[in-house]
Amino acid sequence: MMMSLYSTKLPHQLNQARTFIAARIKWACDPYLDTAVSKEKDLKQIISIKNQLISSPLKSLPLSSLSLLKPHFNLSTTALNFFHKYSTVFSQFQPSPSLPFHIKLTPQAISLHKEEQLILKSQPLRDDTIKRLAKLLMLSGAKRLPLHIVDRFKYDLGLPHDYITALLSDYPEYFNVCEDKDCLTNKDTFFLELVSWKDELAVSEMEKRVSLEDLRNVKRGERIGFPLNFPNGFDLKKKVRDWVFEWQGLPYISPYENAFHLNPNGDQAEKWTVTVLHELLWLLVSKKTEKENVLQLGDYLGFGNRFNKALVHHPGIFYVSNKIRTQTVVLREAYRKGFLVHKHLLMGMRFRYIRLMSKAKKKRRKSVGGVSHFQLQRQVSSTKKGIERKAKYKSREEEEERSNDSSESEFEDVGSSDSNLEDANNEGTMKMKM
Repeated sequence: MMMSLYSTKLPHQLNQARTFIAARIKWACDPYLDTAVSKEKDLKQIISIKNQLISSPLKSLPLSSLSLLKPHFNLSTTALNFFHKYSTVFSQFQPSPSLPFHIKLTPQAISLHKEEQLILKSQPLRDDTIKRLAKLLMLSGAKRLPLHIVDRFKYDLGLPHDYITALLSDYPEYFNVCEDKDCLTNKDTFFLELVSWKDELAVSEMEKRVSLEDLRNVKRGERIGFPLNFPNGFDLKKKVRDWVFEWQGLPYISPYENAFHLNPNGDQAEKWTVTVLHELLWLLVSKKTEKENVLQLGDYLGFGNRFNKALVHHPGIFYVSNKIRTQTVVLREAYRKGFLVHKHLLMGMRFRYIRLMSKAKKKRRKSVGGVSHFQLQRQVSSTKKGIERKAKYKSREEEEERSNDSSESEFEDVGSSDSNLEDANNEGTMKMKM
């Protein structure tokens, strides 16, 4: 159960039954947000492997050992093909004739890593990261989460890969690692807990916007509506549109309050569920994460299937993309035509990694007419089937390249940091774009 200093129950009349109409809300493709997800294909894997190599004593690892970690890194192909696909990031060498081939970072990748470390070690970013992590724990009410759940959000929160020793150990007044029974598995588990509740952090992004920087203006039960945005051609039935309009006018309950006393099938409880989801995604540097992360966190927060229902009922607030072999939940208002409205400094660095990755694709196409050497080895070019495979591969590479080229401005403009994001979207927050 959620607990906090803000856990006073709201009036009983808010425990109304559900009025959500029994109309099917169809999922509709949003090409802009699909592109935002697709352009980061293999990025998480690249950064994870990069950190693994940097952490090794020799800054390199045998190809054979990295191949065994394919499931751990969730690679879409063999390790050998992956490293050759991104030859501008990784290089292969043999330390001596008697030793197996090793993988190391290219000079360009090492240079980006050093710049990334300067950002991660900067005090303003460290403080910002600590506050966002603390707010994530505060969403749990109990002020703690299993470490394996925190690890699921490590990349999306922008935490260092060794965040417990490299970051959290410097903030003992904030965090503590303890061992306890997992409420879902009943097994001993390590938890990350917040040492004490932080009143100054228990204000949501939506409340900050309404307060216009003066948090004294935040009122309990205020009517706060979420920004809505639908893809071109998407149309809600009139009865759904009318329900959404009334639902938007319900009192806003802070995600840092305990509202589990509300009827879980009521509209007010659903608005609170959406509020928690909205705040969660806003805490993430890219304002998106894998759907499985959201659902697993929801289990520990006590929401069960309510997170999934909220994603289905509110396509104007959330988008679920099916790209890059997974489902990704995206906060719509954070993007404009596939580009982040305000970019965290780490996102600026990640786009530079993407640009380096895209250079490898250009290099492969120029070297063997759009088909990599390893792809050619697997094709029989003298047959019709072989020719069709090459054409399909080239078409896919060209499509990915167009996606990368279209986001060139995002590579060059790292934008503002999340510490300034409270200034975003003040105008239009209360407006519904129906």
